[in-house]
Amino acid sequence: MDLKLRSRRALVTAASRGLGRACAEALAREGAQVVIVSRGLEALATTADEIGAVGRKALDLSHPSAPAAAVEAAVETLGGLDILVANAGGPPPGTFASTPAEAWDVGFQLTLQSTVRLLRAALPHLRDSPQPRVVIVTSSSVREPIPNLVLSNAFRSAVTATAKTLSQEVASLGITINCLAPGRFATDRVHELDDANAKREGKTRAEVEATAVAAIPAGRYGDPAEYGAVCAFLCSKQAAYLTGQTIVLDGGALRATV
Repeated sequence: MDLKLRSRRALVTAASRGLGRACAEALAREGAQVVIVSRGLEALATTADEIGAVGRKALDLSHPSAPAAAVEAAVETLGGLDILVANAGGPPPGTFASTPAEAWDVGFQLTLQSTVRLLRAALPHLRDSPQPRVVIVTSSSVREPIPNLVLSNAFRSAVTATAKTLSQEVASLGITINCLAPGRFATDRVHELDDANAKREGKTRAEVEATAVAAIPAGRYGDPAEYGAVCAFLCSKQAAYLTGQTIVLDGGALRATV
């Protein structure tokens, strides 16, 4: 299927690794011009070269000015913007009791405010696009909270509510906004969480992974490329009537019917 993404102008944040990279790579493979943003300059440069990104910029999206700077850099490089894939590194794990007050402020800036600021900066440019698309990377925790991830559970749910509200406000402009909520994918972030859970439970990472896989009907962690492929579809011409949705990609792990 031709997704009609050739020459579309895309910004993907937190794109040097994991699901952000998978989205950027899928878009570039479909012919989009992609600018990627991440904190680590070395990893960012390597990813840009490997996936064929046309631009890159090292920024920490938790800083208040960084999201607007990311959009400005993309527009300057691409001459406009058609696609925003809003991603941010997940906040640290922890229970409510073990999470200090200051960590809530960090999670608020990194997970919720970075997305809000990206949307504010990108919307004026997306209004001028013939095929404006926004995909926000969230988590299956917005449907079913994940133990030991209180910050992610809280702030990704807030991101989802914001995206739903905004999608209704801009739908008449042809702008689609959807959240793509992953379950367990084979990424560095998930491996780090498995390590944290292993330490907390007095187990090995292999034992934690085995327990997680046993709860996934597909019987495995997801391949990031599978996530990227769905992201590319959400950015396509064919997805013009799909907006305001949270699409859970988790190998069937969630039991809920809605």
